[in-house]
Amino acid sequence: MSPPAKPEEMQTLAPSEWEFSCDLEVDYGSEEHASIAYAALAVDKELQPDKVKRVMDVSNGTLSVHFEAVEARFLRASFSAFVDILTLTTKIIEEFGTKNQVS
Repeated sequence: MSPPAKPEEMQTLAPSEWEFSCDLEVDYGSEEHASIAYAALAVDKELQPDKVKRVMDVSNGTLSVHFEAVEARFLRASFSAFVDILTLTTKIIEEFGTKNQVS
């Protein structure tokens, strides 16, 4: 039996700082509409980048968003604010996103 490890010999693994995360996907049905949404939403940076990270990507007409945060409350606040802006952006795309032909 080996002697107990000394404190300086013990390795402690710190939990990940970015403990909370969630993902969101919105299928716009077209690469163009997903790219428009991405461009509209990308200009709004996180207000507390040291507490919340947001990564967005567009692929095959789908906008994918990944959030990570140091606390659940920061994740909730960031996600909620993002969904509000995303909802407005999506409504605008639905209303004006298709080209209407004038006869």
